Amino acid sequence: MVKQTAPASIIRPGTVVEFMQGDHPQLAWVLEESAGRLRLVSIHKREIKLPAARILPWSGPTHSPESNRQEIQDILNAHQDRRGEIQAGLNVMELWELAQGELESAPLSWFCDLLFDGPGPDEVAALGRAMLSAKTHFKFRPPNFEIWPAEKVELRLREQSEEKEREAITTVGHTLVQELWTAHSQGRKPAIPAMDRELAAGIERILRHAIAGTMDETEAKIWQAIAKGMPDIPHLPLLLAQAWGVLPDHHNALLDEAGYAWGNQWSEPFANEIEAIEIAFSNESGEDSPLEFISIDASTTRDIDDAFHIERDGDGYALSIALARPDAHWEFGSPLDRAVADRATSLYLPEGTGHMLPEQFGTGLYSLLAGERRPVLIALFRLDAGGALLSVTPRMAWATVRANITYEDAEQAIVQGSDPSLVLAHALAEKLIGQRIETGACVIRKPEPVVTVEGQGAQLVVDITLKEPCPMAELVISEFMILANSGLALWARDHGVPLLHRTQDIALPQEAAGIFTEPAEILRSVKLLLPPALETTPKRHAALGVPAYAPISSPLRRYTDFINMAQVCTFLAHGQPRLDTDALDHLAIQLGARIKAVGAVQRFRPRYWKLVYLAKRRKELHPAVLVEDSGPMATLAMPQYQLNVRAPRKLLGDKLYPGQRFRVSFSRIDPLTNEIRLGEALED
Repeated sequence: MVKQTAPASIIRPGTVVEFMQGDHPQLAWVLEESAGRLRLVSIHKREIKLPAARILPWSGPTHSPESNRQEIQDILNAHQDRRGEIQAGLNVMELWELAQGELESAPLSWFCDLLFDGPGPDEVAALGRAMLSAKTHFKFRPPNFEIWPAEKVELRLREQSEEKEREAITTVGHTLVQELWTAHSQGRKPAIPAMDRELAAGIERILRHAIAGTMDETEAKIWQAIAKGMPDIPHLPLLLAQAWGVLPDHHNALLDEAGYAWGNQWSEPFANEIEAIEIAFSNESGEDSPLEFISIDASTTRDIDDAFHIERDGDGYALSIALARPDAHWEFGSPLDRAVADRATSLYLPEGTGHMLPEQFGTGLYSLLAGERRPVLIALFRLDAGGALLSVTPRMAWATVRANITYEDAEQAIVQGSDPSLVLAHALAEKLIGQRIETGACVIRKPEPVVTVEGQGAQLVVDITLKEPCPMAELVISEFMILANSGLALWARDHGVPLLHRTQDIALPQEAAGIFTEPAEILRSVKLLLPPALETTPKRHAALGVPAYAPISSPLRRYTDFINMAQVCTFLAHGQPRLDTDALDHLAIQLGARIKAVGAVQRFRPRYWKLVYLAKRRKELHPAVLVEDSGPMATLAMPQYQLNVRAPRKLLGDKLYPGQRFRVSFSRIDPLTNEIRLGEALED
């Protein structure tokens, strides 16, 4: 016979109660109560001792304490079924909508009054259970339920959804990763387990972030779980993604690590800014320079930064260098500017070019294409008969380049003497390099391998050829650009215009000065140098042999040059530079770190392709020359590939000397891990 529910403060034998076990309420029968402690039998027939404080605040009903164990079990089962039926018919979300905003917390009885007329113990318990399970909307703090506000509910629902996604990704991802690695190891296609599109996208996202090194804390935990049992090897996420097919063979993971977007799609979100700059460009007019400028570049170059005009100035020279001005209509600090600053530099890789600027600007609107009117900075350099710099005069103007000449055509014109201005330019360039060597310049000349990549997948072909040198034409451009960067650095120093300088203020021995072409000489010279620093104080650049050097000649390709161009032009226009020294110092720190990260792609990606090329030819013999034999390992240079390899001295023989020539083959080459091991070395 059912009796009245016992008061909350007194729990008598025969009372049906609930308590939390794990994360769920458990039904039980009170066998005995003594001094605030209860002896219970649960619906699972287990006897338990608990303090009365552990009982949930919806005790009842109370039955006869004389009931036997079977009767107790039947009663508990009946209440369990009844409460389950009631709970299934409740919508606590509607209850939350009624309650939220009204008060912060309330006892269970308050919520019961909203739903029931005269609720019994089973109705009360069923509602308590339902509210306990709605953890995204309510928080149980005995004896009350807190009511989460709408914004907190939204956050918790999102977290709950993300947690479910993480659990699913972890479960399926581990199975997938195991299969991908097995398939990769066996050289077969993987059997991909069934999964929905969102789950696959989640696993792919984690792989991509693992490759790029951009996983957040949650993703790192998931990756650790799904990669459990995998071998600890470099580039595992990349190998798995390639086995899956979500990334192609030879994927450039260096771009991912640097966070550098390939192609021109990165600029699409800035279409409005780009259009505004195009409009400003078309609406501006300015003074046109009458000088006939020419540029010298590779035949494939479309981002043309510089052009020049040279003429005699008495016994000396008047050299005008026109530099592209992509800053002319630029809004610094804009979203587009921040994106370009993050790119930091253009990348010229065997598989293509990644431009720093939107291609509409870098290869179009501001490139010094022949016959196109462009805004430029014209720097007039007056030099004496020996090539010594007398004065530098920069000014802003518009110019139309007369011709874009290739290195090959310029070389031929100089050799044949068919273009007097190019002959004059070469004569000046020879004097300029002679002066630099006298002041300690270390000039390195070495073969330039051209790596080409064609096709994809199994049809991909890598080839390496040596670029046909054009020493006279190349000397003109290299010397004129060094003059532009060093001459404008000195002008800026004298006029109090802060710039970003490349400095290498080190003392070099006398033997470090000169032109070096032999591999052993080149290595000895390079080991004497330190990497240049990026700073605002003009200092000597030892390897170039100039007292100051501020890169400004490639504003289409390098953000340092872009900034320096803006510094000079704002000073010319307004009498003061855009940034003061403190602001430029702060920028130098950020930009220096970014240049280092992006520059790693330019350094290592061509080497990757060279190793791909050699891996297919590792058993062939390749020419090499010994450049260093100190210690247990010797260093061999392969000038035709511009690669150095290390080898045990014992592999090369007993008598070794720099310049010694060998023909070598390789036992192992792994382009991805940058591993190259010599297998055989025959003295040539």
